[in-house]
Amino acid sequence: MIEPIKWKDNKIVFIDQTQLPAKLKYVRCWDIDVLCEAIKKLRIRGAPLIGVAVGLGYALAGINSKEKTFRGLKKDLDRASLKLRATRPTAVNLFWVLDRMEDKFKTLSRFKINAIKKAISREALDILEEDKKMCAAIGKNGAKLIKKGDVILTHCNAGILATAGQGTALSIIYEAKKQGKRFKVYADETRPLMQGSRLTMWELMQNHIDATLICDDMAASTIKNKGVTKIIVGADRIARNGDAANKIGTYGLAVLAKHHGIPFYIAAPSSTIDKDIRSGRDIPIEERDRDELIYTGSKQTAPVNSKVYNPAFDVTPHSLISSIITEKGIYEIKRFRGI
Repeated sequence: MIEPIKWKDNKIVFIDQTQLPAKLKYVRCWDIDVLCEAIKKLRIRGAPLIGVAVGLGYALAGINSKEKTFRGLKKDLDRASLKLRATRPTAVNLFWVLDRMEDKFKTLSRFKINAIKKAISREALDILEEDKKMCAAIGKNGAKLIKKGDVILTHCNAGILATAGQGTALSIIYEAKKQGKRFKVYADETRPLMQGSRLTMWELMQNHIDATLICDDMAASTIKNKGVTKIIVGADRIARNGDAANKIGTYGLAVLAKHHGIPFYIAAPSSTIDKDIRSGRDIPIEERDRDELIYTGSKQTAPVNSKVYNPAFDVTPHSLISSIITEKGIYEIKRFRGI
């Protein structure tokens, strides 16, 4: 299976996802600033993968520190943490992982510096391995919902490229295939950065899934005319009441699912649930650069002086969600209370 991120010789190696599908390019990262830029520019993306990446980034900052005292090392790590926290505001996994790494560091004050660096590196690698296991568990739980002949619609990319394992929403599809179930998948292109067409379609084809690409505007017609039976997507943050933030366009799919009477599922690790946030109103929504709508690649596709509204995410209210699938199980939204 493709590994979107690795820890090798005390360095981070990751796939530059902006190069896909034309080129599979691995980047060797020695520096925390390079990692921050990669996250901001979506070379690394997907809530669980961002979490793994910042954990490894925290460890990398420790490895690179020249400080000889616990206090000095803490200053370097605190600076690295602030930089990493400033990269993407919506994905809660980022903050959950950094909190965990900082808590681990606090327990190591009596250790020698080299031992501390090894310990925080092990903690980051533990998070990576836990993510792989989490993905597999989500897949096994969610595959119970897939039936022979299903037609599944998905949005953005919630697969191998969004995690350290086999994905969240797409993990369910991969597991269902392993179980011998036959089904079809439709993938939204997911504007403006085309994670559906560039990444999800590439992944599904690599894994020999019967998949068809559609543009976002075709979703309603596809649901009606192609017999879509369920919609499965990922999430970047889930509020305590079950409201879920995911890539822009997800909310519209949930409305369509409600109208057509088909289930709408969110698949995400339990770490994506932010128990400090009561509802989706409290989820910070990142707004992306206006040029993402003015240009497609290097080609200008709109007037340069256009007014632009470019939120990266929208929030689907819990009333439109059938169930939330995590590594712990399937939770019907009516009994979801932040698990």
